[in-house]
Amino acid sequence: MKECTVRVQDLLGLLNRLYPPALAESWDNVGLQAGDPAAPVRRVLVCLDVCEAALDRALQAGAQVIVSHHPAIFQPLKRISAADETGRLLMRAIREGVAIISAHTNLDCATNGLNDWLAAILGIEKTTPLKACGGTLFKLAVYVPRGYEERVASALFEAGAGTVGDYDRCSFRVDGTGTFRSGQDCRPFIGQPGSMEQVAEVRIETVLTPEVQARAIQRMLKAHPYEEVAYDLVPLANQRPDVGLGRIGYLAGSATLGSFARNVKLGLGVPHLRVVGDLEQQVAKVAVCGGSGASLLGEAVRQGADVLVTGDVKYHEALVARSGRVALIDAGHFGTEHIMVKHLAAALREAAAERRMTVEFEELGGEQDPFVTV
Repeated sequence: MKECTVRVQDLLGLLNRLYPPALAESWDNVGLQAGDPAAPVRRVLVCLDVCEAALDRALQAGAQVIVSHHPAIFQPLKRISAADETGRLLMRAIREGVAIISAHTNLDCATNGLNDWLAAILGIEKTTPLKACGGTLFKLAVYVPRGYEERVASALFEAGAGTVGDYDRCSFRVDGTGTFRSGQDCRPFIGQPGSMEQVAEVRIETVLTPEVQARAIQRMLKAHPYEEVAYDLVPLANQRPDVGLGRIGYLAGSATLGSFARNVKLGLGVPHLRVVGDLEQQVAKVAVCGGSGASLLGEAVRQGADVLVTGDVKYHEALVARSGRVALIDAGHFGTEHIMVKHLAAALREAAAERRMTVEFEELGGEQDPFVTV
């Protein structure tokens, strides 16, 4: 069997299904930053930052794509020039045929994303998002002739519909009577062309997310016996319980702030960290946010966290934490995010293998925090 060529747009679609762009913050810039969507891909380099060293490694490894966490283009560009670092990098990447894709706050917010990985490394269990983010839910209602409801519902569930938190295959069903009259040129599944029909039907209601919407509807239509399928798709105001910035949960057992801080240092492999709070106080409920998460301090306090682990904590934020009787552990921006390289590469490998996409994913090693302690 001839292998199908994987293209940049296929890789982007794979990434978007795992970490939907709709979850990104409004100020962010995620997705394809540079490159040809139709270009073939055989190897991908995963990294935290797009820099000359990352591009060097991509070329050495024969990679056609770099997937980074931090966007190569963050602020709007007025020009692309070799006179500045971003322009020089983009020009070289384009010249060498290396596309650049970034997954930033969508990776932070998504299920099985950065903050879930961070929480797991630190031994935090029973986690939920610390702050809800975007990600519209939809309600799908479809009318199915009695006897075919399981077939249609299964098609929806297998496409990813019906997931609510830790529950899946969720639906609500009610019996009713459907009426219709088909045209003379129709070939109705039930009844005769031109005649009025009354049919015992089941209304199936379920929920779905934007990333599975097209696939779920396609499979529903294929499984449905009717020539013309009646269904409703309605956006909901409900917030998704499974996605959002940061995570909050519980340690397996209570620990002192000092001992937990040492575990954070060891787990993240950082040479040092900063702590606000009494090192002898007990901590059990822990909030985390990779990168710059001090803005979530108020939410951590509101939800009863004993400590917030994040990076880039400023002096006045530390004062607020101290006066608010919540501890802070600043493990650094790099320290709380470099873990994404290993985990994102693993997630992409698994997703690509499931779809039989022949792509290799390499992790960029040796990335370093730009700050050193002297």
